[in-house]
Amino acid sequence: MKALVVYESMFGNTEEIAREVAAGMAPVADVTLADVSTVPNAAGMDLVVVGGPTHAFGMSRPASREEAARRGEVRPGAVDVGVREWLDLAAPLPGVAAAAFCSRVDKGFIAGSAATKVQRRLRRLGCRMIAAPEGFVVTGTAGPLADGEKERAQRWGAAVAEAASASVQRV
Repeated sequence: MKALVVYESMFGNTEEIAREVAAGMAPVADVTLADVSTVPNAAGMDLVVVGGPTHAFGMSRPASREEAARRGEVRPGAVDVGVREWLDLAAPLPGVAAAAFCSRVDKGFIAGSAATKVQRRLRRLGCRMIAAPEGFVVTGTAGPLADGEKERAQRWGAAVAEAASASVQRV
C-alpha cells in the first residue's frame, strides 16, 4: 500500500506529529512524508493523510501564516503555501482512503479544528475518510508538543494504516 503524509508546519510541531504518524504507518505502508510547500502529488496513492496547524478555528490562511511569522521564527517556506492551497490545487482522488490531523494549542475548549476542515475538503475531492479527524496538543503557539503526543501520533498513524490496509484489501 502506498501512502502519502502531507503536512504544513509553522514552528515544527506539526512536522513532528507528521513524522510520528508516518512512523506508525511504516510497518503497513510504503510512506512518503512531504512538506506541503513541496506541493506533493497524491496521484497513485492508496492512502492520503493530511495535517496542519489550527489557525483561527480552522486551516491556516496566508494572513494567519503572516501573523504567526510575526509572533516568532518560523520554518523556511512556511508562510508561502499551506494545506488550504494544496487542497485547492489537488486533483480529484475518488475512492482514495484518507485521514486528517491537526495541531492545536491547549487552551481548554476551543471550537474549530484544522483537521475537521481538511477532512471536509478531502471528502470533496472524493476521498473515503477512514478515521475521525484527530487533534494533537501543543503547549503554546510555538510549542513544544504536550507530553505523550508523539507516542499518541504514532499509535494513531498505525491505526489509520491498518484501517486503510483493510479497506484497500476489500475494494
